[in-house]
Amino acid sequence: MNLQYEVIPEEQAEYCRDLCNELMDFQQSKASITPERFDSMNFDTRMLPSIQSALHNYIVVVRDPHKHDEIVAYVYTNISPKESYSNDFATFFDLSSVQKENVGCLSQFYIKEGYRQFGVGSRLFNMSMDWLKTYEDVEDYFVFTSNGNQEALEFYQRKGFSISHDILDGFITVLRSQR
Repeated sequence: MNLQYEVIPEEQAEYCRDLCNELMDFQQSKASITPERFDSMNFDTRMLPSIQSALHNYIVVVRDPHKHDEIVAYVYTNISPKESYSNDFATFFDLSSVQKENVGCLSQFYIKEGYRQFGVGSRLFNMSMDWLKTYEDVEDYFVFTSNGNQEALEFYQRKGFSISHDILDGFITVLRSQR
């Protein structure tokens, strides 16, 4: 499959709007624990605030040149202060378990149906991890998977992440890896 991978600046995050919203719908369709939490989750309430609060952002879009350069996948990864993961919504991990001030997070990762199982996810994952590793002051990496998304959970485990714990009564599973 001849796809184009493009790193875009955060100012072009709007390119991810439709796929981000599709990701939220996809997660809601898989969820068995409080799926209604996704009702208010979309590009404007999830991705934009995350970009604005992060110290560093990394966004990669995947285009299909055979479909007029339609964006068929994306990954959004960031470096953020560990304190940003303790907020009104949830405390995502024990802040004292992180020695450094900042953490890396594979925040959003979505591949459209029909483009899965072709190595797109592995390539986006590797690009994200390579980017994260350029920040030597960051030792802890996190992924937060929604309940019901067993495929994603298994993907991250195959890539070296371990399940740390669940939050929000099982709504989210926290996976963790270290440099």
